Amino acid sequence: MKPLFFAISLLLSWQSIASDETTEQTQPQTSNEQKAEKKDVPSLEFIEEKPATEQKSASETEKATVEAAQVEEEAAKATSETTTSSDEQKATAAALKAVAEVDDSKVLGTQTPAPAEQPKTVAEKQQAVAEAEKAVNQAKEALTAKQQEKARQSRESMAVIEQLIAAYNARNIDAFIKMYDENVEFYTFPNELMFTGKEKLIARYGIMFKKLKCIKSSPIKRIVLGNIVIDHELSETCTQDPKVVDKRSEFVTSYKIENGKITKVLFFR
Repeated sequence: MKPLFFAISLLLSWQSIASDETTEQTQPQTSNEQKAEKKDVPSLEFIEEKPATEQKSASETEKATVEAAQVEEEAAKATSETTTSSDEQKATAAALKAVAEVDDSKVLGTQTPAPAEQPKTVAEKQQAVAEAEKAVNQAKEALTAKQQEKARQSRESMAVIEQLIAAYNARNIDAFIKMYDENVEFYTFPNELMFTGKEKLIARYGIMFKKLKCIKSSPIKRIVLGNIVIDHELSETCTQDPKVVDKRSEFVTSYKIENGKITKVLFFR
């Protein structure tokens, strides 16, 4: 029994020793592998902090760029507003200066009368009334003189046109061209030049007077203002028999008269 018991104890001791050696060999290897892995893998804190720093720097740079652009825009806007305001002030000052330099001393109704002293006695009142009446009469006389001059021009202009129509109806070319200026101008409305001068006038109307058997022009309506006469005319002509009118037409003609002669004719057709 003793030898058997001794053999079992020896076997158990040997197994225990073998197990301990296996555990010691495994632990150092595992520890070495963990150290190697830790050596190869960089710190997590380092990996996380570096991108965060770069992102923060980029964000600050972008923010600074936006703020700089806003400052430049506000500065440009302020400069524009200042320039516009300055231009408006200059334009206003120039307009005021131009108004101040206008000479309105000869424009009726623009004078600023000085305040008149109130008459104190009866004699002063009568004198003030007399002076006022005198001023009114002078104004009336000045206006009447202009009207009279305009009326005189109207009468003279109408007389010239009456003589012109009489010569036209009589087909008298000499009397007809006598009423025109040497450099008379003929236009069709609005401003198309037909011809200039008496020579072309003679060639145009001289042939017509010889060709036609009768001509009669009579005004339907006439407007006279100074040296301008506007006639709405009815024209009748005889091409075959002097007693038979075979053509009728209406014309509106404007005449300008200067120094007793027609200087410009405008036909409305």
